[in-house]
Amino acid sequence: MQNFPAYTDTDLQSELSTLNLGPTHPATHGVFQNVLQLDGERIVSGVSTIGYIHRAFEKIAEHRPFYQITPLTDRLNYCSAPINNMGWHMTVEKLLGIQTPKRVDYMRIIIMELSRIADHIVCNGVLGVDTGAFTGFLYMMEHREAIYEIYEEVCGSRLTTNVGRIGGFERNFNDIAFAKTRKFLETFPKALTEFQNLFNRNRIFVDRTKGVAAVTAEDALSYSWSGPILRATGVDYDVRAMNPYCSYEDFDFEVPVGTTGDVYDRFLVRNEEMWQSLRIIEQALTKIDKEDKNIFHADVPEYYLPPKEEVYNNMEALIYHFKIVMGEVKTPVGEVYHSVEGANGELGFYLVNDGGRSPYRLHFRRPSFINYQMYAPMSRGMLLSDAIINMSSLNVIAGELDA
Repeated sequence: MQNFPAYTDTDLQSELSTLNLGPTHPATHGVFQNVLQLDGERIVSGVSTIGYIHRAFEKIAEHRPFYQITPLTDRLNYCSAPINNMGWHMTVEKLLGIQTPKRVDYMRIIIMELSRIADHIVCNGVLGVDTGAFTGFLYMMEHREAIYEIYEEVCGSRLTTNVGRIGGFERNFNDIAFAKTRKFLETFPKALTEFQNLFNRNRIFVDRTKGVAAVTAEDALSYSWSGPILRATGVDYDVRAMNPYCSYEDFDFEVPVGTTGDVYDRFLVRNEEMWQSLRIIEQALTKIDKEDKNIFHADVPEYYLPPKEEVYNNMEALIYHFKIVMGEVKTPVGEVYHSVEGANGELGFYLVNDGGRSPYRLHFRRPSFINYQMYAPMSRGMLLSDAIINMSSLNVIAGELDA
């Protein structure tokens, strides 16, 4: 990789030392490890290791009914769990040939874009902490809590949400959820502006991030990068725009891109993506007002669990409930791949089905796993302090790294 400095024996002025950066070091932002060789404080080489929290999600999923796999996806990128949930539901819907109503699509988009904002709040806030600025992180947490309160109104959970069902949502959005969403649209822009003012032209922050861990578009593509860190290199690839799903084609938004691919550009791209998410949510709320407010799932009783009150009082609902829970509903034999734009990049689900009640094979395309492969080679020649900042800007989430 021509743009990353490599050390030779003649460069070494002293005996090398070995540093285990992780798996329990507080700077690693997760349970993973980098074994670094250092010449003083400069990194000569490194080896990245994973597997400390491997939970075999894919194999567990292959022994569960389709509708019971959603909680497993929560534990991938738990900073934006609803995006994982929606991606899985859409994958199964593609297999089953389910067409969701527009209102369901718009409701999903609201939740996914709120999740993207919550994820970027954490990433950029922590990047500020790692450069010595704690104020922005604390300030933005208040608004992440506001998003979690919206989650609570929608599904009763905050972090691992298990939100939605195959075909739609388990319940309609209540008036409080819509009111809190609209309030968030009113209050967050001011906070985001102030957050940007704290960092964008801050001399210390700019000196610590600009030019650090710069990656070319060619190198990023050769490592199959996606998401904000790819767009920071100047590649305008976004699944929502390039391969629209969930009615994203109905929305007007821009794909922010950078130029240098360094830590500073990654920070700027994520900030701008939060503005675009606000723009998308505002459009979604307008579109929802034009739809039937009683619709929150597709009319697919053979795959969608009926409400309990109907199960207790309606024989047809009881039959559907029994068949779904006992796995007696036939599913088509097929092979599908569906991807969504996760907060860290392209989150994909490759599903092979043999017609049974559980997937025959299931594989998650986890963006953190793919993005992380470049960390060791791109750290060569860096100071140790810069390697920490670089790690923050990649936003590697351990649950998504070695699921």
